[in-house]
Amino acid sequence: MNHFPLLLAVAFPLSVFAADESKVFTDPDAAGPDFAVQGEYEGEESGAQVIALGGGKFHVVGWENGLPGVSEDATKRVEIDGKRVGTKVIFEGDGWKATIEDGKLTGTSDEGGEFALKRVERTSPTMGAKPPEGAVVLFDGTNADAWEGGKMDERKLLFCGTKSKQSFGDGTLHIEFRTPFMPAARGQGRGNSGVYVQDRYECQVLDSFGLKGENNEAGGIYTVSRPTLNMCFPPLAWQTYDIDFTSAKFDADGKKTKNAVMTVKLNGVIVQDKVEVPRTTTAAGRGEGVEPGPIQLQHHGNPVFYRNIWVLEKK
Repeated sequence: MNHFPLLLAVAFPLSVFAADESKVFTDPDAAGPDFAVQGEYEGEESGAQVIALGGGKFHVVGWENGLPGVSEDATKRVEIDGKRVGTKVIFEGDGWKATIEDGKLTGTSDEGGEFALKRVERTSPTMGAKPPEGAVVLFDGTNADAWEGGKMDERKLLFCGTKSKQSFGDGTLHIEFRTPFMPAARGQGRGNSGVYVQDRYECQVLDSFGLKGENNEAGGIYTVSRPTLNMCFPPLAWQTYDIDFTSAKFDADGKKTKNAVMTVKLNGVIVQDKVEVPRTTTAAGRGEGVEPGPIQLQHHGNPVFYRNIWVLEKK
């Protein structure tokens, strides 16, 4: 059986195209034709993630056995670049040919085998999770009163660049976020923000859809631990973090005796499993200590928005 991921050969790295970071979209309806092509595609025992690079250029990542998080056996196999030609997007390399048109990715292998994948939009299983009894609701779209200088837009979404007025120790945080569509931007300039637990330990927020999955990408504990797999959805898709957190412990003299521990789910999949965090992460608002701390939603120059935020503390 011919699977789509076997068709692609590495062409050029994502960085080869000149970046025009001025193109920033926060509304899917206004994001243009390239946005409609970008996204995830599924076929029989195969998957693909298509990344828009701006100017009608694209990069596709092929997966064998399904998309990451759908199949435990999903394996990234191959990558290639493509471009828009009229109403179609064409990928070609090493004897393989593929076309995207009307939400379908079709083509032939170097052996003449045919394949077909359809565009899909996944939703996190924890999307819209209701706060359990006893949880502290920090944002439900009613107002931004729980946040220092919090700003809510006309869509009733919370803008990044704020800290919760209340501080927290051990507990579980649920938060939903959406990165902008910035097709010409690259790396840390593409939908960058961060969720800081206790204003000390950052879970990175970034449009790292289709990338390798490093500790400075979505799902990473920033500069400390890379995610076990890249569960980042495409930009402008709502995504979820569910973070279980245990504070660092200190003795009577203030010496740390145990590191903080974090278990992180990105879009419902565990990507950090009981990971010890030995230090505060870069740009933390405070040093380690016995006192609790607030939730920080980092503003890093990109319009990242949040909703449905609550914390269930451990007593």
